[in-house]
Amino acid sequence: MTDAVVVGAGVNGLVAANMLADAGWDVVVCEAAGVPGGACRSAQVTAPGFVSDLFSAFHPFAAASPALRRLDLPAQGLEWCRAPQVLAHPTPDGRCALLSMDPARTARSLDDFAAGDGAAWRTLVDRWAPLRAPLLDALFGAPFPPLRAGLRLARQLGAADGLRFARFATLGARRFAEEEFTGEGAALLFAGNAMHADLGPESVGSALLGWLLTMLGQDVGFPSPRGGAGRIPEALVARLRERGGRLRLGAAVHAVEVRGGRARGVRLADGGVLAARRAVIADVDAVSLYRNLVGAGHLPARLLDDLTRFQWDHATIKINWALSGPIPWADPRCAEAGTVHLGGTLDDLSRTAAQLARGLVPADPFCVLGQMTTTDPTRSPPGTESAWAYLHVPQLPRGDAGGAGIAGPWDDEAVARVVARAERTVAAAAPGFAARVLARHVQSPADLQGSDAVLRGGAVHGGTAALHQQLVFRPVPGLGRPETPVAGLYLGSMSAHPGGGVHGGPGALAARAALRATGPFGPARRATVAALNRRLYAPSRPTAPTAPTGSNGPTATGPATATRREPPAAPSGGTARPSHGRGR
Repeated sequence: MTDAVVVGAGVNGLVAANMLADAGWDVVVCEAAGVPGGACRSAQVTAPGFVSDLFSAFHPFAAASPALRRLDLPAQGLEWCRAPQVLAHPTPDGRCALLSMDPARTARSLDDFAAGDGAAWRTLVDRWAPLRAPLLDALFGAPFPPLRAGLRLARQLGAADGLRFARFATLGARRFAEEEFTGEGAALLFAGNAMHADLGPESVGSALLGWLLTMLGQDVGFPSPRGGAGRIPEALVARLRERGGRLRLGAAVHAVEVRGGRARGVRLADGGVLAARRAVIADVDAVSLYRNLVGAGHLPARLLDDLTRFQWDHATIKINWALSGPIPWADPRCAEAGTVHLGGTLDDLSRTAAQLARGLVPADPFCVLGQMTTTDPTRSPPGTESAWAYLHVPQLPRGDAGGAGIAGPWDDEAVARVVARAERTVAAAAPGFAARVLARHVQSPADLQGSDAVLRGGAVHGGTAALHQQLVFRPVPGLGRPETPVAGLYLGSMSAHPGGGVHGGPGALAARAALRATGPFGPARRATVAALNRRLYAPSRPTAPTAPTGSNGPTATGPATATRREPPAAPSGGTARPSHGRGR
């Protein structure tokens, strides 16, 4: 018997395991795959000597994360690399919104769109500086509600500015940029970064996400680990083993053992059982945890009904390239940036987001492109470039705005058509790009899920980043905390608050909740959480709606009558997780 079993060796699971081991707990991490890392891995998949990050690649959240910072991964050899510039967004008229760690350089690029926008940008950066620490602690370092961190943030803002910040948090990126800037350069930075998730320029909350990523880019850059994204889980595993923790690879979890309303351990796919004295922490998506690993018999019916409304984020197609030389950008500013956004004007971004919202494959996809050798020279032989691009597509397309007739499940032909569309987008900004492609490796939505079951249907954020599935609504309406209705079982994946990204926040919060539940005030905490959960998941009144009418969530168990389209079901074994492609 061990003190805790962690299901899934992604960054969240490994962060949780490290925190428990630091507290002296005996911890075992079970990972279904043959390697740790979940969606934070790297490999040579294009050509010998070319290292590709298979999922997450650039990590501003990781570099700024309170949870990862406390674990001191540089002591385990983790080293961050940065490109000369953070991000470039070229436009068809020859201008380029450039995000630099030098605010003056960013400001000059925005002045090209409208005189005076550079000064407005510098004002925004000045406002960010005092908010940085309390905001990051409130978002990623504290359970919901973040009382202490929230009070620090409130004191920093004051009552009047606090109200204005709350209003800002509800804005779309387009509206925020219209209020603060004259040209659209800043809007391209905010909206493009928000579209790393599934938030379009007009989406509620896209201003906050876009602003947060651009400010972090200004502050810590968009760094990548020297040698590949896999260095992050490698450092976490090394640290865990130093503290006596154990990692079992190829150990798929078939079920959480629940007796007397409490999680007692896990049953493995090979029939073995691992008993846990204190806690089971699940770094798997919420739907798989509740439906497959726990089962309806141990859960409130209302939680299961809420799961029918769970919304996955868009699917993703990712292309990895081995290139004979640097990308021949028409705008030389793009050559300096680790990340390049190819999406045209702000109206073009809105058009793409609207097409995705309608279930259409975008006619002109918004491509996020990463230049990895530009960022880290160890990624490919001298004079070459290891690069990738990804784009979002509907989970199950209803049609094709590009007129190529793509509809239905993502088969090889449909994926190939989208890849060709993406490469034309790159070539339009970099004439001669095609001639430099030595090798190509494509990851379809099915490939992404096959590599990590948590990436359901190619969704890489564990569920939509939209406001209706954040905070107390993540993964379903509840406490916004890692505790589940099963005592001793904690959700510590990107399906939980604070959501997707390589920051370790969900895993850290789950570990903290487990530790506090066994502390001096543990009985009172457990009783309070159990009482709140009983009230939250009490049967609905007869007059309440019983069946949602529009979702891409999985099919319900029970009486719901709405017809749903869902991404392919994930295997029930526990693999781990974080984000993707650019890996926020």
